[in-house]
Amino acid sequence: MPIERAIGRAHRAADRANRAPGDTADAWPPPPWEERFRARRVGLPEWARGNPDRAVVIATAGGAQQVHSWTVSTGALVRATDRPHGTTDATIDPTGAWIWWFDDTDGDEFGTWRRQPFASTVTRRPEHPISLPPAYAAGLLLHDDGTAVIGRSDDGYGTQIHAVRAGVPDAVPVPLYHHAQDAEAAALSRDGNLVAVEHSERGDNRHPAIRVLSVDNGARVADLDDGPGLGLWAIAFAPLPGDPRLLVRHERSGATRLLIWDVRTGLIRPIDPGLPGDVADADFFPDGRSLLIAQDHEARTLLFRYDLQDGSVRQVGSAVGTVSGATPRPDGDVWIARSSAAEPREVISAATSAALITLSGPRPPASVPVEDVWADGPGGRIHGLLRRPSTGSAPYPVVVDVHGGPTWHDSDSFDPYAAAWTDHGFAVLKVNYRGSTGYGSAWRDALEAKVGFTELADIAAVHDALVADGTLDANRSVLVGASWGGYLTLLGLGTQPERWTLGVAGVPVADYIAAYEDEMDSLKAFDRSLFGGSPEEVPDAYRVSSPLSYVDAVRAPVLILAGQNDPRCPYRQIENYVTALRGRGATVETYTYDAGHGSHVDHERVRQMRAEIEFVLRHLPGARA
Repeated sequence: MPIERAIGRAHRAADRANRAPGDTADAWPPPPWEERFRARRVGLPEWARGNPDRAVVIATAGGAQQVHSWTVSTGALVRATDRPHGTTDATIDPTGAWIWWFDDTDGDEFGTWRRQPFASTVTRRPEHPISLPPAYAAGLLLHDDGTAVIGRSDDGYGTQIHAVRAGVPDAVPVPLYHHAQDAEAAALSRDGNLVAVEHSERGDNRHPAIRVLSVDNGARVADLDDGPGLGLWAIAFAPLPGDPRLLVRHERSGATRLLIWDVRTGLIRPIDPGLPGDVADADFFPDGRSLLIAQDHEARTLLFRYDLQDGSVRQVGSAVGTVSGATPRPDGDVWIARSSAAEPREVISAATSAALITLSGPRPPASVPVEDVWADGPGGRIHGLLRRPSTGSAPYPVVVDVHGGPTWHDSDSFDPYAAAWTDHGFAVLKVNYRGSTGYGSAWRDALEAKVGFTELADIAAVHDALVADGTLDANRSVLVGASWGGYLTLLGLGTQPERWTLGVAGVPVADYIAAYEDEMDSLKAFDRSLFGGSPEEVPDAYRVSSPLSYVDAVRAPVLILAGQNDPRCPYRQIENYVTALRGRGATVETYTYDAGHGSHVDHERVRQMRAEIEFVLRHLPGARA
């Protein structure tokens, strides 16, 4: 406890030292929007298969996300990492003896796996258990006997997958798989003999195939490939020793569904619980008799238990809001992370509805609920989510918040970012444009027709409908987004200049050709899949969809936030765009920070939110503080 308090004091001192001029974080009480960002957060614990009383969990400590050991029976939570930029990628070995976490440099996602004993503190020096050089992570699978199957990718060699006895001196990694295209070590059989690899050897990492290999020598055991435009994703092997059944997501029917594939015999069993929407994720219950299915439907993700013997289906947990994570337990319970737009995120037991881990500090203030809105668009009915502010009246000034991915979707879930805008009198509109998940494969893949423009056409259609019915103010419409949402923001400012009053783009693609040159290898593979080739092969496709091509048309003031160590939307290509925009006299402001594709440090997240709010209030006519 004294160590915990001392580290907390150090982080608070760092927080004060890092505040920007004019930062009002010392004001008391802080505004509700800031309380939401600073409230302590806890992730879904990952428990050890061979020792279910032990788990690893990401939770806030000293104002940043860090790795912790958690003992279920006692509730003991012990912090293992104290990295300034936070640590968010961790796992636990099946025996519960070790916790593993990925060690990169200031959020650049390029690094190595470390491990340390369960319940060890930040004073324990972590081990470097695998003798391989740093790379981008492409999967880590651990077995009871100490074997680690590790996937790694880099521009120089593509993707490699090795098996190695972790922590054994002079252990030589056994190469299992190597290809220039993107791949990932996805699932390991219970006996440790088989590994399922998701690969894109056809050059399309948006629709991968599956290869099963022998862990002993990399020999090919089986392949499953549904062909061009149809993806397969390996979820998990059955949890019984010697059981070669692999749970797989597929899209053979136009929506994402499940099948169980016996990789030894080739027999395939379709799983059809008759649920609307798309399967977001699934897992076996530990006894292998049932599946836990997370189902996406109309911006909500709910849980269902599917009995493999009689095909019965029953809902697990709440029937409202969105589940962001869940794991079945040996006693039949399910641990669930869930929230709604109005209700802060909680991590609970489905059996008792009680919180699993309670951190000190106040619960985040609630926010406004979300409304479903629909509009007709060029590709069909478009689903959006609208948050109305609790003050003011229509037509509201609006923040149109564009989600990233692009293969993602906005949901009825708690969002401190959206809540900050509604606190300031803005409506917040989120649109699940073509390219979003949860509405079938054709909807998700439709953005390929004209990258960027397809999504913006759908966003415009919903915006138009809500302006026409008097809900939103066309003259006070702010386009915002981060990552792919930041890309669409910049593209929208240049191709729909009459529509948007202001723009705020976080970690965007701004100059698509330069972004491709600098980004991590898996993103290069994604772009080749999306555009049908590299910039050298299809230069016009990249040029047409690049925000840099439309800087001369931008009228709205724009704020751009960029991480200096971002491997996904690299800094140089953003500088190219800013230089071009300033060269024509446009109003552009920048906010840069020393991290990667976003920040996991509370004070930095608050500073970025404050910069966005202040920018919009300065430039938007009639906005209120």
